[in-house]
Amino acid sequence: MPKVTRRDFNRLAAGSAIAGSAALAAPAVVRAQASKLRVGVLLPRSGALAFIGQSCQRGADIAPALLREMYGVDIELMNADIESNVDVARSRAEKLIDDGAQLLVGAFDSGPTAAIAQVAEQRKVPFVVNIAAAPQITEQGYKYTFRNFPSAGDLIRNGLSLTSDLFQATSAAPRTAVFMHVNDTFGSSMGKGIAAVLPKLTHLPFKLVDTIAYDREARDLSVEVAKAKATQADFILLVSRLNDAILLVRELVKQRWSPQGIISPGSPGMYEAQFYKALGNRYSDYCISNVPWYNPNAALAQRVEAAFHKQFPQEKMMFHALNVGFTFEAIMIAADAFKRAGTTDGAPLADAIRQTNITEHMMVGGPIAFDAKGQNTQIASACIQNRDGQPMVVLPKDAAQKAPVYPVPAWNQRKA
Repeated sequence: MPKVTRRDFNRLAAGSAIAGSAALAAPAVVRAQASKLRVGVLLPRSGALAFIGQSCQRGADIAPALLREMYGVDIELMNADIESNVDVARSRAEKLIDDGAQLLVGAFDSGPTAAIAQVAEQRKVPFVVNIAAAPQITEQGYKYTFRNFPSAGDLIRNGLSLTSDLFQATSAAPRTAVFMHVNDTFGSSMGKGIAAVLPKLTHLPFKLVDTIAYDREARDLSVEVAKAKATQADFILLVSRLNDAILLVRELVKQRWSPQGIISPGSPGMYEAQFYKALGNRYSDYCISNVPWYNPNAALAQRVEAAFHKQFPQEKMMFHALNVGFTFEAIMIAADAFKRAGTTDGAPLADAIRQTNITEHMMVGGPIAFDAKGQNTQIASACIQNRDGQPMVVLPKDAAQKAPVYPVPAWNQRKA
């Protein structure tokens, strides 16, 4: 062996130290280079929920440019159509991950969302739920699923509380209601929640005289409406989707039944743009939806609305408020966590989402934060009534754009 002098030793030691330092620093270098997050967006852009899925997609489409301004990070969207189908949602989620998606967002519909959550947990990829209310989504002990939307229980409690406020504000005291609901995962969860919660709310003036479930993809609701009409209930408590809500109103008009009102305790359909287009002002007006909503006075809401109008000049934000707002916020949660984590690795990215505390948001409620189950419990609802062909806040009073109307005019008493 050649002789090693002290000078040689010092030189070798210095070189080893530099190499060691570089090795130790390698993860930090890799993390610093993670400047782009690939987000898989799973939505029902075709099938029974196509109109709503396409509405949600608009919220995703405007997100990357705005979030680059806000957070200085790049978001690459990888869009997938789940076709309003649970099995398709599962396979598309798996494919997105195989294709390089580092975080998932979606999926509006509770059944497909639950399936995607299973995939995300198995593959250890964070999943941020934009809209879906079935309780089981955050009751499975998952570590990679986070929901920035109320559970069915919270929707029902908020929705029924606003229903009570509505009756007080209009000095009304309906005695009976018929509960009609779509029988998919979301509607069934809401149905179970209504059955459990309503009997405990003794301050409400009405009782349910019947519960009528129907198929989400039904093309005829004549039998269900006839059954509801036979109860002679004062109003309809409705959990619907878009297409069936349109069918329901058309059948009510056809059967000449004008209940005191149609009130949703927390479901989509009656505030959607297609609802107004399909029914016109005469038949779409006065329907009430007690749902999470955006605060048009919030600074972020105004930025999102400006970006929305720039990219979709033919559309009005008010008709997409819930869908766009929650989809945009889901991707914003991803961008915020990505900036703090500095990595696209699943586990640290999920940890960063778990520590989320976003005070500047656009939807009504407290800061965006998640409990131990991955649920944001701070989201509030507003009472939205269709007036003059557009959704208007009528309660709470401090946010109201118009005073609520109840009972509502009969079909034949409305202007054509």
